[in-house]
Order: sequence, then C-alpha cells, then structure tokens
Amino acid sequence: MELKVKQLDKDSILPKYQSDGASGFDLHSIEDIEIAPSEVVAVKTGLAFEIQKGFEIQVRPRSGLAIKNGISVLNTPGTIDSDYRGEVMVILVNFSKNTFCIKKGDRIAQAVLSQVFQANLVPSNSLNETNRGSSGFGSTGVSH
Repeated sequence: MELKVKQLDKDSILPKYQSDGASGFDLHSIEDIEIAPSEVVAVKTGLAFEIQKGFEIQVRPRSGLAIKNGISVLNTPGTIDSDYRGEVMVILVNFSKNTFCIKKGDRIAQAVLSQVFQANLVPSNSLNETNRGSSGFGSTGVSH
C-alpha cells in the first residue's frame, strides 16, 4: 500500500519503518523545544499525509520516551483522518519531575496506519441485554 508524504519544511525527516516487523514509523520534531514538568506542547513534524479512504494514522507514544523520560502522547492514540491534509503535530505531555529537551530531528512519536470502518448509526430505545449489562469501570474485577 502506498502512503504519500509531503515535506512541508526543509528540516522535516521522511519517516521510515525501523525494522521489517515494525507496525509503526517514527515521527520527528522539526524544532528544538523544552517541555517543563506537567506541561503539554504541540510539536511540529513538518509532514502531511495523503491517507486513503478507509484508513487513518494513529499517533502513539514511543515506549523509550515514556519509560525513560515520562514523555507521552497526551491524546493517545491521536487520530489523523483520511481527509486531513495539514501538518501533523504531536501533542506531548511531560509526566516527569524534570524538564525534557527535544532537539530538532528527535523521534517524538510513532505513527501506525490502521483500517477504519464507518458504521450506520441507528437510533434505538433499547439494547440487547448482556451478563455485564451497564456495569462500568472496574466491574470485571482486578487481576493480580
């Protein structure tokens, strides 16, 4: 499958898969930026995509940034719709107690191309019953 990538900035880096089995490709920052503890920032990638109808790009955290530095994608997964043609920006949050510095060219998130389905939404006054019913958060127990 082909995914068209447009470089919007001279400092943007074309994404690539890092291994044959990788499900995501890395997104890079085109700017130097500091993220203070508890701060949220939108980081520019300098890239736009032409995504085929029926697909989306999910922007996800990089596990190394999360475990080593407390940096994550706030709205994970971030969704890039197939009809969006603007610059992809990554919303990062610093969960650590230290300021984190991103340098131009750093890998800041991973992007996964995923198939999506649009349902025919039908109004209804009743739903089929299940064993769980309307029991919500924590209702299926805690595993240890």
